[in-house]
Amino acid sequence: MVFLGLAGMIDPPRKEAKDAIKLCHSAGIKTVMITGDHKITATAVARELGILQNNVVITGADLDAMSDEEFSQKVESIDVYARVSPAHKLRVVDAFDKKGHIVAMTGDGVNDAPALKKAHIGIAMGITGTDVTKEAAAMVLTNDNFVSIVGAVEEGRGIFQNIKKFLLYLLSANVGEVLIMFVAGVLAMPLPLLAIHLLWINLTTDGLPALALSVDPADPDIMEQPPRDPGSSIFSRRLITLIAARGVVMAVVMIALFTWKLTSNGASIRDTGNVLIPEAQTMIFCTIVLNELVSVFACRSEIHSIFRIGFFTNKWLIIATLSSLALFLVILYIPALQSLFHVVPMQLIDWAVIIPVSLSDFITIEVVKWIYRIKDRNHKNIAAT
Repeated sequence: MVFLGLAGMIDPPRKEAKDAIKLCHSAGIKTVMITGDHKITATAVARELGILQNNVVITGADLDAMSDEEFSQKVESIDVYARVSPAHKLRVVDAFDKKGHIVAMTGDGVNDAPALKKAHIGIAMGITGTDVTKEAAAMVLTNDNFVSIVGAVEEGRGIFQNIKKFLLYLLSANVGEVLIMFVAGVLAMPLPLLAIHLLWINLTTDGLPALALSVDPADPDIMEQPPRDPGSSIFSRRLITLIAARGVVMAVVMIALFTWKLTSNGASIRDTGNVLIPEAQTMIFCTIVLNELVSVFACRSEIHSIFRIGFFTNKWLIIATLSSLALFLVILYIPALQSLFHVVPMQLIDWAVIIPVSLSDFITIEVVKWIYRIKDRNHKNIAAT
């Protein structure tokens, strides 16, 4: 026998996998390797990918030697499982589940099916995966690429964020409008807004920008934010505070503006025969419309300032706001529509008042977010110390 040479083989990790795993860690997602390969091989690959956070690697035999209680205490610190059987995979998923974690499990073989079925999100390989695995999984990767899983997480977080933006924008506006009408009724004032004004605001002014928020880009640091507790309400304390703050400020500012306009000729706020009522109603109508079209930009993030995100990163929102504004100016300045919508044209001096006042909600939302960012920063500093 004559030695001719030695051939080495390796199935190297994809380049993008290392970055994807790093992104998972920054997003608060623990990545664990479960493989049938030798412990030394699994350790080398895990180290190359950045999976070894705690440098804890065990084999299927080590797992068999642990009681359920002992494994439950150690499961969160183990990075790699080598030389495992299908029963071991199922036990790992079950242990994470009992610790309260949301578990996603990937697999391609028939023996992976029980673990995929047990996991909250079973992920089968679309190319190398068997039919049994695909049937047991909740999700199928058509390209067998781990990066696609991370992309799905990011997309899901973005969708959830956009739902909250939608709620912040619409509910805070509705709270403000309800308070305006309620306070005016309590004070026995003329109606600040007519029914057709409210209908226009809700359908046209609010409707188009709200739809554009559904395709808004996610926050730039969305994959650096911790996972959300699945048991928590979509109405977080921060969201409720933003909705309430904006609604109250809108009501206070609009009632004050309406009062100022009604009494500018010396009349009482309860004088239903005041000749300034149509002009005052139109001024409130104009101010709320502009208020909505400006404040929607502040609603693009529950956390970050719009000055960090940028005003022009969502072209559909720009189109929606400009379209809403154009439609409003049409009914305001075309005589045939003025009587239909019960408005009077505003003069330049009126716009000099309307434009600054319409910024009140935008400023309110930005200030509340700034206060919360300071609180978050202080909590992080305390945790670090």
